[in-house]
Amino acid sequence: MPLILDHVDYVYGGDTELAVHALKDVNLVIPDGQFIGLIGHTGSGKSTLVQHLNGLIKPTGGSIYFNGEDIHDDDYDKKKLRSKVGLVFQYPEHQLFEIDVFTDVCFGPKNLGLSKKEAELRAYAALKQVGLEDEFFYQSPFDLSGGQKRRVAIAGVLAMKPDILILDEPTAGLDPKGRDEILDQIASLHREMGITVILVSHSMEDVAKYVERIIVMNKGSVLYDDVPKEVFRHYKELEQVGLAAPQVTYIMQALHEKGFPVNTEATTISEARDEILRVLGNKADR
Repeated sequence: MPLILDHVDYVYGGDTELAVHALKDVNLVIPDGQFIGLIGHTGSGKSTLVQHLNGLIKPTGGSIYFNGEDIHDDDYDKKKLRSKVGLVFQYPEHQLFEIDVFTDVCFGPKNLGLSKKEAELRAYAALKQVGLEDEFFYQSPFDLSGGQKRRVAIAGVLAMKPDILILDEPTAGLDPKGRDEILDQIASLHREMGITVILVSHSMEDVAKYVERIIVMNKGSVLYDDVPKEVFRHYKELEQVGLAAPQVTYIMQALHEKGFPVNTEATTISEARDEILRVLGNKADR
C-alpha cells in the first residue's frame, strides 16, 4: 500500500512573527518498491518533508496516509508506523547510543516487543545486509569510521524490517570510495528486498545513477516529480533554484552544440560513454 501526502502544509513557529512556511500544499504518492531521489537546495523543505513521512512532525494542514490509514488519527499506532517507515538521519551519531554495535542494532527489534533471540537474529541479518564485518559487532559504534557508522545506522533501521527506507544525505562527509560503497549497498538492498527507498541527496550524479524517480523541492513546494531524464531536461530551471544537472548533462549539451549528434538525455557516465562511442562509430563508418 502506498504512502500518500494529501495537501500537506507545515509552518514552523506558527502564530509568531518568525513563522516560516516550510511545506506548501504538498501532494505525493509513494508507491511500493520505488527508488526515489529527493533533491532541493538548503531550506527547500526536504528534511521537513521526510520527518513527516514517519510521523516525527505533524502537518499544520492536510493529511498523510499509510496503508489507507491517517497516521495522525488519535488511535493510530505510531510505533508500528516507525517500524515500517524507517528514517536514517544525516548524522548517524544521532541514532547510535548503545555500548556496542550489536546491542545498538538490537534496540529497534526489542522495542517492537520481539524476544531476545528474534531481536538478535534480526540484528545479525541486518548487519550482514549492510556489509559490516563480524569483527566490528562488539566495538563501540563511536569508534567506527564515518562509513561504518552509516552502515550501523542503516542496519538499525533494517532490523525492524521496514517497508520504506528513508536516507537523509547518507553519504555526507564520506570520501568517494565510501560514498560509492554505501550507495551500492543501498541499491543492492532495494533490489534484493524490494523495499521502497527515498534518498535525500545534494549529489545529482548519485541521484542520476541510482534512482528511478526524482522529486525536486523548492521553497516548500514540489517543483518537479518525474523520471530523471525528464527532470534533468530542465537543467536551466534547476540552476535558477540553486541546483544543477549531473556534469554529464552539461558535457553532452556542449558536444551537441559543437555539432556532434549525441543524445543529450544521457544522465550517467555509462550512458554518455555508450552514446559518444555510438557517434564516433558512426563517423568512423563513413
